[in-house]
Amino acid sequence: MADAKLEIKVGNVAFLGEGAEEWLSKQLDKVLNKIPELAKASAHLAGESGSTSEKRDHATAAGSKASTTDTLAAFLKTKIATDSQTRKFLATSVWLHDAEKKERVGTSDVTQALNTHKQGKLKNASQCLSANVKSGFAVKDKKQFYVTDQGRESLDK
Repeated sequence: MADAKLEIKVGNVAFLGEGAEEWLSKQLDKVLNKIPELAKASAHLAGESGSTSEKRDHATAAGSKASTTDTLAAFLKTKIATDSQTRKFLATSVWLHDAEKKERVGTSDVTQALNTHKQGKLKNASQCLSANVKSGFAVKDKKQFYVTDQGRESLDK
């Protein structure tokens, strides 16, 4: 019998085999039967499961960047930023930086994003910005501001 080589990759699951054709064929059948189970385990290890805490851990590991596919509502929910006005302001600012690719934002950008995405109003956006600046979570730059790394990290707690 001739030796055979076979390499297959499906998502995060890879199989590389070398040996007699008959033996390799049997091993391939075993791997193919296990692919759904292996893919599920691989996804779990990569942090793709459905729980919020695992998603937050995965987001933290990825540098806390908002996914461009995340809606503002989903982002606020994962950052637990729906109750506190100051935290909602900060999270919306991060979302604008990442999802909307804005380097600097203004308070009007934040209030407009919340309104456009039907996430309620802020009682006083300027006060929210001031509180975030005092905490070191944001830095004013003329009439705009940006969120600091410390501000991003505070949303992951």
